[in-house]
Amino acid sequence: MAFFMLIFAVQNLKLNKKISAHLALAFANLFFAINLTAVKHLTNNSLVKPFGLNVVRVAVTLVLFWILFFFKPGNTKVDKKDWLRLVLCAITGIAINQLFFLKGLSLTYPIHAALLLLITPILIVFIAAWILKERIGFLKILGLVLGVAGAMVLIVAKETSGNADNILLGDVLIIINAVSYTIYFVMVKPLMLKYEPVIILRWVFTTGLLFVLPFGWTEFIEIPWNQYNSIDILSMVLIVFTGTFLAYLFNLYGIKNLGASMAGFYIYSQPVFAALIAMLFLHEQLSTYKIMAAVLIFAGVYLANLQNKNNGVVKKE
Repeated sequence: MAFFMLIFAVQNLKLNKKISAHLALAFANLFFAINLTAVKHLTNNSLVKPFGLNVVRVAVTLVLFWILFFFKPGNTKVDKKDWLRLVLCAITGIAINQLFFLKGLSLTYPIHAALLLLITPILIVFIAAWILKERIGFLKILGLVLGVAGAMVLIVAKETSGNADNILLGDVLIIINAVSYTIYFVMVKPLMLKYEPVIILRWVFTTGLLFVLPFGWTEFIEIPWNQYNSIDILSMVLIVFTGTFLAYLFNLYGIKNLGASMAGFYIYSQPVFAALIAMLFLHEQLSTYKIMAAVLIFAGVYLANLQNKNNGVVKKE
């Protein structure tokens, strides 16, 4: 309870608001990176299966968002005409996105997942351009080619370090997850402009849980809670509380105060955090091909978004 009061105290501070927003974005991406290794720890040790973990993650985060409502009550009503879009956001942003992400991560390496997730900004540029009927220029095309090339380097490379059961399938599932999240990002934007972002997240998680339960209930009831030690419990807390609830909340706070462009910049820190954590705790190696893939993907993201900035498309929200 004291923690929720602290969150709102920080949000209401007028002094150093920019500093707190930068810290929020930095910690959000650190939490996302920690999440990757924490998931691998639990799945590698057969302490939870991906779909069962997804039920825990979405359900607990949903409860926390509704608890947040009691500390800062407000209008939670959504217009009837927006419910179809909200449901589609729940399917793409929670059901498909989270199910494919956790399943893919359980099969591949955290560093692979972190790098492949960076293709999301590239996909956002292309899907948004397609929907908004914008002209796709040379820099965007080149950015897409470089991003895809980086992803292909990860997928076709042979890796023997670490612990991954099916790297190819895992990487493909992570890419599907990125595509699903891209569609969600484009679809949810009009709702975020119309309603308070926390309200949208609350309903997206509420609706998303209905789609997640049928796939994950069997695995959820099979979770061997009696076998969990302190490290395992800490890993679960890191996944659910910091890696989902706080990460989403801090990300929204950063976007609100600094804009989406700055929030996008902080995404680039995720692979760095993920690589360091995976190397430290999972003994993964920073291979030459991973560095090559990272350079290609980073360059692709930069070029795909460079033309947007020059054309004035990217703007502070």
